Amino acid sequence: MKILRAVLALAGLLLTSFVAMAQPAKPTIVLVHGAFADSSSWYGVIGILEKAGYPVVAVANPLRSVKGDADTVRSLLATIKTPVVLVGHSYGGMVISDAAKDEANVKALVYVAAFAPEAGESAGGLNAKFPGSLIGPDTLEKPVPLAGGGNDLYVQQEKFHDAFAPDLPVAAAKLAAAAQRPVTDTAFGEAAAEPAWKTIPSWFVYGDHDTAIPPKLHAWMADRAHPRETVVVKGASHVVMISHAKAVAKVIEDAANAP
Repeated sequence: MKILRAVLALAGLLLTSFVAMAQPAKPTIVLVHGAFADSSSWYGVIGILEKAGYPVVAVANPLRSVKGDADTVRSLLATIKTPVVLVGHSYGGMVISDAAKDEANVKALVYVAAFAPEAGESAGGLNAKFPGSLIGPDTLEKPVPLAGGGNDLYVQQEKFHDAFAPDLPVAAAKLAAAAQRPVTDTAFGEAAAEPAWKTIPSWFVYGDHDTAIPPKLHAWMADRAHPRETVVVKGASHVVMISHAKAVAKVIEDAANAP
């Protein structure tokens, strides 16, 4: 009897191991933050995805130039052995559109309140296409000259809440304003290369109260890209991944689970 129980237990263990081996590994989620932000903007989304069993990496986006920032992300992608869902927020959309080009392990792109440029378009040029953005000369600090040329751009701290994150508590927006990472004017004006969304399936999620990138622009870019899914979060601002982390995580999981 003891021998029979041992044999059954071993068979069960082998069956469990076989099932586990037969199940494909979950794709790695790579998150790319945008301008005037850092990887902490993904904390809420990271917690949800990790709880669901996804490996997650949040890239420290240099915010120096589209090509240079894309090369940084591309170098990371080359080290990941699983399929990848590449996610970009805001200016990060410019970066993932370049970084994923010709990368065989990237199975999906997710644009979170992000720019999805066509070749030759810049973040600054796109953002001026429709009215409604509060990010501009009236809300940016005086440019900070850089030793190697160009300038760093910051959002005025007292205007950060309204221009960038109106659906966050004032105290949270104040902290984010103080900790913001600058982007160069070069990066905002740099023309995009041929974008990866033309060959890789894409998903879009944004808020209908985005005061940094006009919702009309989001809708126009999404329509042009013919995504698998577009989700508009009612009342959400530009930082939809912070204020509505569950909604954003759900879109990322949709992309991860798509055939």
